[in-house]
Amino acid sequence: MSVRNTIAFLLFTVFISCSEEQEVKQPSLKEIQEALLEANIKATEMESQQIEAYIKQKELSVIATGTGLRYSIYHKGDQIIKGELGKRAVINYQVTLLNGDTCYSTGGKPEELLVGEDYAESGLHEAIQLMYQGDKAIVIIPSHLAHGLAGDLKKIPIRSTIVYDIELVQVK
Repeated sequence: MSVRNTIAFLLFTVFISCSEEQEVKQPSLKEIQEALLEANIKATEMESQQIEAYIKQKELSVIATGTGLRYSIYHKGDQIIKGELGKRAVINYQVTLLNGDTCYSTGGKPEELLVGEDYAESGLHEAIQLMYQGDKAIVIIPSHLAHGLAGDLKKIPIRSTIVYDIELVQVK
C-alpha cells in the first residue's frame, strides 16, 4: 500500500468514525424532576421579585401570607362579619396584571361565590377569608394561587401574577 493510499485510508477511517452517530444518553426521571424543580424555583423567585417591585412602585403596605398571597386592606368595613369557608361572598372587583392591564371586572355589578367551593382562583378564596364585610383591599395573587402555568387561556397569560382590587360587599 502506497503512502498516498495509506493516508487516504486513514482519512476515510477518521471521517467514518467521526460521522457515526454517537449514542445519546437519555436523562433519568430523577434528573428530569431535578431540572424541572430548579426551573420552578427560579421562576418563583423571579415572580416574587416582580411582585416586590410592584409593591414598591405602588407604595403599598402589604401583609404576606404563608402561601405567598399579599394583601392590603385600604378601607375597613364592619369588622363583625368575616368571609368564611362555606359562606356566600358578594364581591365587586377589578382584576389586573402587574403591568396594569385590566383582565376582568364586575363593572359595579356584584358577583356571588361560595367561599372555598366555587370555581375561582384559590388565592381569591384565601383573600376573602381575610376580609370583613365592607372591606376593600388590594390583593396580589401569585400565579400558583391564580391560573398557574396555563393562564386562563383568555386574558391572563401563562404564569401571571394577578392583582384584585376587591370589595367584600356582603357575606351571607
